[in-house]
Amino acid sequence: MSAARKKVAVLISGTGSNLKALIDASADSDCPYVIDHVITNRPDAPGLIYAEGAGLARTVINHKEFASREQFDGILDGFLKSISPDIVALAGFMRILTERFIHEWQGKMTNIHPSLLPAFKGLKPQQQALDAGVAEAGCTVHWVTPGVDEGPIIAQMRVPVIAGDTAETLSARILEKEHKLYHKALKMVARGEAVFPAG
Repeated sequence: MSAARKKVAVLISGTGSNLKALIDASADSDCPYVIDHVITNRPDAPGLIYAEGAGLARTVINHKEFASREQFDGILDGFLKSISPDIVALAGFMRILTERFIHEWQGKMTNIHPSLLPAFKGLKPQQQALDAGVAEAGCTVHWVTPGVDEGPIIAQMRVPVIAGDTAETLSARILEKEHKLYHKALKMVARGEAVFPAG
């Protein structure tokens, strides 16, 4: 590519399957972004193994070492500013971020959620979908704003609900789509095809 690739900091808390998918996809020389740093709030996050295997910079900021959410977010904010990513991608980062932090990074920070937002925000969206009896579920990449899962949508993929589905089987099929969708969405952001709405 002639243009510089956009630097992405990925924040994880768990298994890191979306992180692995992004690492693999960004290995393509035509990819407009590169995973620059992996940050986690959990020292035992399994996803760190993928970051280590790819030779990526890794940082642990253990939320348990801070007396308040504000203190943790302050340290995270300072660290992110020190590495200056173009995009901050939340990928299974299980922390509710403070409004102050979100406003600092609004327009640069994305999240992936396993539902077709605005439907089924918050926890256990796959079970919410089954309980509602919908014919299809899916996943959404959106800009992060102070409201939980309320930010402007960047991209979505749909997944049919099959008779006999459980939260586990539906989650597994949605996750396969997540691995494709986040890469697609980050390419859109990196190329300037998706921008945070003005005003």
